[in-house]
Amino acid sequence: MIPAVTASRSVLTVADVRFSRLVQLLGRFGLSLRLLGHDESITGSFWGEPEAGIVKRCVYVRLDTPVHSLLHEACHVICMDETRRASLDRDAGGDDIEEAAVCYLQILLADYLPGVGRDRLMQDMDSWGYTFRLGSSRAWFESDAADARAWLLGEKLLTPDGTPAFILRNG
Repeated sequence: MIPAVTASRSVLTVADVRFSRLVQLLGRFGLSLRLLGHDESITGSFWGEPEAGIVKRCVYVRLDTPVHSLLHEACHVICMDETRRASLDRDAGGDDIEEAAVCYLQILLADYLPGVGRDRLMQDMDSWGYTFRLGSSRAWFESDAADARAWLLGEKLLTPDGTPAFILRNG
């Protein structure tokens, strides 16, 4: 479920979304969002520019950072435990089920961004090169993600009705 390619594609970027909405969404989790200049290296980026970066509780982006990348990295911070979060710098680590939970949660959070939504986010994830057993993010989300949902429920990151709890794991 990791982006296989990072070639420039037609996906929504930070420039396409009101920045205050992005700040507000991450702020609900106690995370901060830092916008870097167009020529700056993205702090904490695992994949390199234009992918989002993470350090502790901060997500770093530029205007050309894909929204799916911002949400994915933010969800890594949300889903990791406090011990990993406290020393986080670039590499989120985690296991396969946590990675699946990150993908599931990023799709849910897209619905909280006007002009994005889960349908567009899944389209962008597929376009960017995320890979899923069933061939698309939608097929995975709708038919093969019960383990990711159960993990999020077990960590209390989702409410029983399937909405985000807006808390950090172990927090």
